[in-house]
Amino acid sequence: MAAPGEADPARDPMRLAQDERADLLGLLTRLAPEQWDAPTLCTAWRVRDVVAHVVSYDELGPVGLARSFLTGGLRVDRINQQRVAAYAERSPEELVALVEAHLRPRGLPAGFGGRIALTDGMIHQQDIRRPLGLPREIPAERMTVTLDFARRSPFIQAPKRIRGLTLVATDLDWSTGTGPRVEGPAESLLMAIAGRSGVVGELSGPGRTELAHRIGG
Repeated sequence: MAAPGEADPARDPMRLAQDERADLLGLLTRLAPEQWDAPTLCTAWRVRDVVAHVVSYDELGPVGLARSFLTGGLRVDRINQQRVAAYAERSPEELVALVEAHLRPRGLPAGFGGRIALTDGMIHQQDIRRPLGLPREIPAERMTVTLDFARRSPFIQAPKRIRGLTLVATDLDWSTGTGPRVEGPAESLLMAIAGRSGVVGELSGPGRTELAHRIGG
C-alpha cells in the first residue's frame, strides 16, 4: 500500500509491463516447435511473427524509429509489417532470447510510462494464447491499467470502436463510456476494444450489436 501522496507500486505501468513480458517469456519457453508457426488472431501473422512484433521496436533508437516511420509511409500496418519482416530469419530460440533481453521495455514501447508495452504485450499474448487454447488468469491490477490506457489509445484505434457505448467488466470494478451497455469479462472487452471480432460472442448487452458492426464481426 502506498503512503498518501505516493504512487501505488502495484499499479506502476513499467513494472506491470515487465511482469507481462515475463509471463510471455514463460509461455514461449513451453511452446512446441510446431506451435511457433501456428496462426494467431493477428491476420497473416504466425506466433513467431507476433513475438517479433512485441520486441522489434525496443531495438530502435530515435533515428531508426524515424526511418521506419518514413519508409512505412507513416502507415502503422505497413511499419509493423516491415519490423516483423526484419526478424523473419530468427529462430524460436533467438526470439526467446530477445524477449528475455527486453523484459524491461525501452524505446517506443516504454512510452507513457510503459503503458504502450503493457497494452501491446497483453493484447498480443492473448492473440497467441486464444488460438492455441491456452487461457490464463490475468492479474486484476494489470488488466485495469491496460483497459484504462487502451480505451483512449489511438495506436489500436480504440476510440472509434467504443464511442457512444458503455463498457462494463463483469469480473472487475471497471467501466467506461456512456450509451448502450456492453458487458462481459475484462479480457474479452480488451480484445474487442483492440478490434478482435471473434470475442463478441463472449459479450452481452444492448450495445453488443453495434460494437460487433464496428469491428466487423
